[in-house]
Amino acid sequence: MQRLYDFLRRHPTGVDSFWAVILLGFSGLWLVEDTLLGSAERPAAVFVALALCTVIALRRRAPEKMLVLAAAMGVVQLVTDVQVNPADFAMLVIVYTNAANGARWASRFALVGGLAAPTIANTRWSSDYSSGFENVVATVFMTVPFALAWVLGDSLRTRRAYYAQLEERAARLEKEREAQAKVAVAAERARIARELHDVVAHNVSVMVVQADGAAYVLDAAPDQARQALETISGTGRQALAEMRRLLGVLRTGEPGESGDYVPQPDVGQLDDLIEQVRGAGLPVDFRVEGRPRPLPSGVELTAYRIVQEALTNSRKHGGPDVGATVRLMYGDAELDLLVEDDGRGAQHELYEDGGADGLGQGLIGMRERVGMVGGRLDAGPRPGGGFRISAVLPLKAGG
Repeated sequence: MQRLYDFLRRHPTGVDSFWAVILLGFSGLWLVEDTLLGSAERPAAVFVALALCTVIALRRRAPEKMLVLAAAMGVVQLVTDVQVNPADFAMLVIVYTNAANGARWASRFALVGGLAAPTIANTRWSSDYSSGFENVVATVFMTVPFALAWVLGDSLRTRRAYYAQLEERAARLEKEREAQAKVAVAAERARIARELHDVVAHNVSVMVVQADGAAYVLDAAPDQARQALETISGTGRQALAEMRRLLGVLRTGEPGESGDYVPQPDVGQLDDLIEQVRGAGLPVDFRVEGRPRPLPSGVELTAYRIVQEALTNSRKHGGPDVGATVRLMYGDAELDLLVEDDGRGAQHELYEDGGADGLGQGLIGMRERVGMVGGRLDAGPRPGGGFRISAVLPLKAGG
């Protein structure tokens, strides 16, 4: 049955032609048996029957043209006195077809013509044996099928339009979901790029400084060289662990991946970070003011990365004998962060322009991080030398 149904849907004109042949058969029987047809009306009746059967055969291929042809045949019937016959069933079908598939003007024309046709027919061929009331009842009875055919066709048109709108909306939502997914992927890649930059820039810088120091004191102070090598080893392991965590985000869902990664760094780990920087040869004065308390995770990570990036900048570009100061101040609605050093300001200006780190991700990354949490960032040379970075991070959404 499904194959038969699919075949019929693929060949609508063939199906309509089959029904046109059936209607032509009934019309032929009428032509043969109707004794009221005279020799003058019979040729016109044959012509009208053939034309109306053609309307049935081509109703879905050219609904508007077939509607005009049916209306013309109605006029021919009125002029040639060919009374209502089985072929006139095509008028009812073409009214439905145009209400469902035709142009808007054709649908309106079909409605008006369908409602007017019974009245015109009863007026043209009124029975002498019927009263006026009976003629009115007969007219109403003949008008109802045309009205129902038009209503059924128009309802089908409305339903199809509704389904088409639902499909279009679903396709649009699917495209929007795909676009949002692409934006989310791009944002995640940018975040991972910032994280990798922070990890590599900080840890590799510590390793390079320690390696240079170890090479310098290798013969004179083997114990210090050994300590520097241990620092390099620990820093390298930490860098590998953080890079594994970040790259693991890209591999989530692969077989064998557990999805358990270390948590993001926060302000509670600033002590370890600063001790690591001090071990790399950069004196740092670290102070916390206010009452420490749990912070939003985004603020925690932003504060940690700003301090990490700023100290890496000081160590790389501050010159010899540079010292740094880190201040973390807890307020009621915001977290104030200050990192400054007394190094050579000219070197820092390169960093501020985004070129000294080789990737242009220094202050650009800081500003992006601060902007993501709705904060403010000020960075620039200090009066008298050195560089200063100040950040204000709101502790509440919308701050």
